[in-house]
Amino acid sequence: MKQLIKAKSDAYFDDVVAIRRQLHQHPELSFCEKETAELIKKCLASKNIEYQSNVAGYGVVATIKGTCTGKKVIALRADMDALPIQETTDLPYRSVNEGVMHACGHDAHTAMLLGTAFILNDLKDNFSGTIKLIFQPGEEKLPGGSSLMIKEGVLDGVDLIIGQHVYPDLPCGEVGFHAGAYMASSDEVNITVKGRGGHAAKPAERDNAVLAAAKIVTKLSELYPENGDVLLAFGGFMAEGTYNVIPSEVNLKGTMRTFDEEKRKLLKDNILKVAKEVASEYGCKADVFIEQGYPSLKNDEKLTGKCAAFAKEILGENKVKNLPQLMTAEDFAWYSHKVPACFYRLGTSNPEKGIYSKQHTSNFDIDENAMKIGMETMLWITHALSQRDF
Repeated sequence: MKQLIKAKSDAYFDDVVAIRRQLHQHPELSFCEKETAELIKKCLASKNIEYQSNVAGYGVVATIKGTCTGKKVIALRADMDALPIQETTDLPYRSVNEGVMHACGHDAHTAMLLGTAFILNDLKDNFSGTIKLIFQPGEEKLPGGSSLMIKEGVLDGVDLIIGQHVYPDLPCGEVGFHAGAYMASSDEVNITVKGRGGHAAKPAERDNAVLAAAKIVTKLSELYPENGDVLLAFGGFMAEGTYNVIPSEVNLKGTMRTFDEEKRKLLKDNILKVAKEVASEYGCKADVFIEQGYPSLKNDEKLTGKCAAFAKEILGENKVKNLPQLMTAEDFAWYSHKVPACFYRLGTSNPEKGIYSKQHTSNFDIDENAMKIGMETMLWITHALSQRDF
């Protein structure tokens, strides 16, 4: 079976590269993936693979049933959306959509899942149970396409879900796993400090919302230093006064992240408490609005251990790495709170080819050979999980 998977991955590799390049050249922003979805449907229809379209917008869900004995339902997920970034690469298939770019590898995710679908369909006599292939919109934008697809029933009857994501921190040829809490929750913090504005030289006639806001940031930073398992960082401090004018309003924007849902709640409570108390000390008021983002991503420990072991079977012991926790967030997290999940990483960098840029940068690229590794890994994990107990 390993040889069949490797041979099929070789056979479909050029097709998958072509799909990835077409997607890269025509990226679409979150929840605007109309042409991307059309390409996915065209590819699936060409192999007579059943699918449902227009799920949570432009989402597509394909289904392939193995003919071997077994009832397990395994979901495989790829995201589809691009980012509002102007591409600066000199690739011959660089983006033609002004200000939009596949800078996070979702083009590769979609192409690899389509290749995986083609091969699963060819080899369905060697698989058992049902494989659900989820092509998901809107990973990069709240509330996250995964949460909307869940509401539309995409996980109904699913026993477990697997996600694969490109990772330039690993070289092409390697994959990485982390069991347990892997990626942080992410919430957007908005604090508005209000007071009497006025002439800077007349403190008796005005408050100082700027000073109050600065003290709020400072105090919260002291409570939550950036080297802990809870992160609170402010990237926006907007006080539209001038040299001798103290504004009546200052707006703060920040992000809060943690791996623990209890700490997440406590952090929210503390932000509210500190903001209001400090603002009051300066005769001001503070309005706090925290927009809920993605929860922490939890890799089921038993499932992830099995997936890592299966990856070693197909790639070799030295090609499978243990990864540290990441403070970045992923909307795959919503799936991980509903069914056992494993979200792992696919190495894509190759310094010898000049491919080393990080995700969400204007010159991001991947070593396309990684897509063959990605298909082989996902296919073998899927096959092993469909045949063995979990």
